[in-house]
Amino acid sequence: MDIRELKQTAWPKQLLEIPQLPERLWIRGNMPEPETKLLAVVGSRAMTRYGQEACEKLITGLAGYPISIVSGLALGVDACAHKAALTAGLHTIAIPGSGLDDSVIGPRTNLGLAKEIVTKGGALISEHEPHHIAHPYDFPSRNRLMVGFAHAVLVIEAGPKSGTLITARLASEYNRDLLCIPHRIGDPHAFGPHLFVRLGAALVTEPLHILEALGIPPREAASRGAAPTDLEEAELKIWSMLAEPKTRDEILRASTLLSISAGRPASTGELLTALVALELRGLIKEEFGAWHRLY
Repeated sequence: MDIRELKQTAWPKQLLEIPQLPERLWIRGNMPEPETKLLAVVGSRAMTRYGQEACEKLITGLAGYPISIVSGLALGVDACAHKAALTAGLHTIAIPGSGLDDSVIGPRTNLGLAKEIVTKGGALISEHEPHHIAHPYDFPSRNRLMVGFAHAVLVIEAGPKSGTLITARLASEYNRDLLCIPHRIGDPHAFGPHLFVRLGAALVTEPLHILEALGIPPREAASRGAAPTDLEEAELKIWSMLAEPKTRDEILRASTLLSISAGRPASTGELLTALVALELRGLIKEEFGAWHRLY
C-alpha cells in the first residue's frame, strides 16, 4: 500500500482557485501528466441503462486524447465513468469520501475497482487521513474536490433530490464548464441535466462536444491516407481499422472480424506482431491509450 501526501506543488493549478482549499491531500497511484485536461463525470447512483450507455459512449470516444476522468468511486455513474476510462486507456482519478486505506474504502463492492485504478496508472485521492471512515457529511465536501480538480464537469443523470445538483452548482461557483446529456421528456433522471441546460449549460451528444469544452482540437480522420502497398494482410487490416483511433483492446476484440488468408480470423499473436511492425515503420503510434495513424 503506497499512500503518501500529495504536495501542493503537484496539485492541479485549477484546484488552487477554489475558496475552500483542503489542508492536505493524500494519494495512492499517480497523477496524470501536467498538460492533461481533467473531466469530472457525475450522476446518479441509481444509474439507468441509458445513462450507462451514454457515459460509456462519450468516454470511449475520448480515447487517445490527454484527458483524465475524475469521479467519486460511488455506485452508478461514478463507477461506470472509472471503468469506461480504464477500458479506453485513459487516466482516471477517484476521490472517495473516506481515507485511502483498503479497510475504509467504500462501497466495498468497488474496492477491486479502486485497486485496478491504481494498478493501471490512475490515482485515488483524499483529503482525509488514510484510515478515516466516511460519514454522510464527507460527501458534499468530497464533491467540491472533484469540481476543483476538473476543467469541466459532465452531468450524466440527476433526479430532483440528487446530490449531483450540489456538484453542478459548485461547477458554476468555481467557473467550470458544465456539460449535460439530453434525456427523454418526463424522465425523472432528466431533471438536473435539463434544468442546467435551460440555465446555460452546454448540451453534449458526442465526444467532440467534450473536446471543444476542454479546448482540445480533434484529430483529423485518417481515412484520407492511402495504405502503403507492401503491408502484410494483418497489417493492412489494422491500418484500415485505424481510420479512427482505437485502443489495443478494441483491436484485439475485433480479431474475429479480421479474416486473413484462407478466410480464418487473425490470431492475437498476429495482431500484436502487426501492431509492432506498423509502429516500427512509423506508420502508427500509441498515445494516451489509443493507437492512431501518423498520416
